[in-house]
Amino acid sequence: MSTRYEDWRGEVSDGLSRLAARTERVVALGLSMGGTLVLDLVSQDSKRVAGAVAINTPVLDRKGILVKMAPLLEHVLPLVPASAAGLARNDIAKPGMNELAYSWVPAKSGNSLVREFPRIRKQLPNLVCPIMVAYSRADHSVPPENSQAILRAIRSKDVTELPLERSYHVATLDYDLELLEERITAFADRVAAKA
Repeated sequence: MSTRYEDWRGEVSDGLSRLAARTERVVALGLSMGGTLVLDLVSQDSKRVAGAVAINTPVLDRKGILVKMAPLLEHVLPLVPASAAGLARNDIAKPGMNELAYSWVPAKSGNSLVREFPRIRKQLPNLVCPIMVAYSRADHSVPPENSQAILRAIRSKDVTELPLERSYHVATLDYDLELLEERITAFADRVAAKA
């Protein structure tokens, strides 16, 4: 419960550095908060990667009374139900799949992510590397408006938009998995060859 956004960001940054030391080109990919981390790092230094992929990525401020009260509540409630954090339970359309997500979220950890959204949105215009933005139209955890905001903000000349029609939030375990694999592989091959 002591982990904060800076810790996650540091791990992803270190991972990118380790991977870059072992290969000529890196394509960074993230789902949900992982996408936020990728956008954060890549918009600060687009030269670190040949390309980036963001899937169902949150960047917009959440709305509602709980969000407004969250900075106060985090000092009283160390854990909150995932639903209170705006996360739908098992947000997968495909029957029989389970995302194995926590039913409770550490309040201070979650709020540390939410507090970074304005800074990340502000730096998105710096993102100039090739990027693919994939989003589920029926996402119950991260509304597709987040992906539209990303697409409007970035200044890359090489943008691939991929709407996912059959999946919910965890698209990597859902009906559109094969489509994602096919399109991301083609994108990675293309940008890596071009870099």
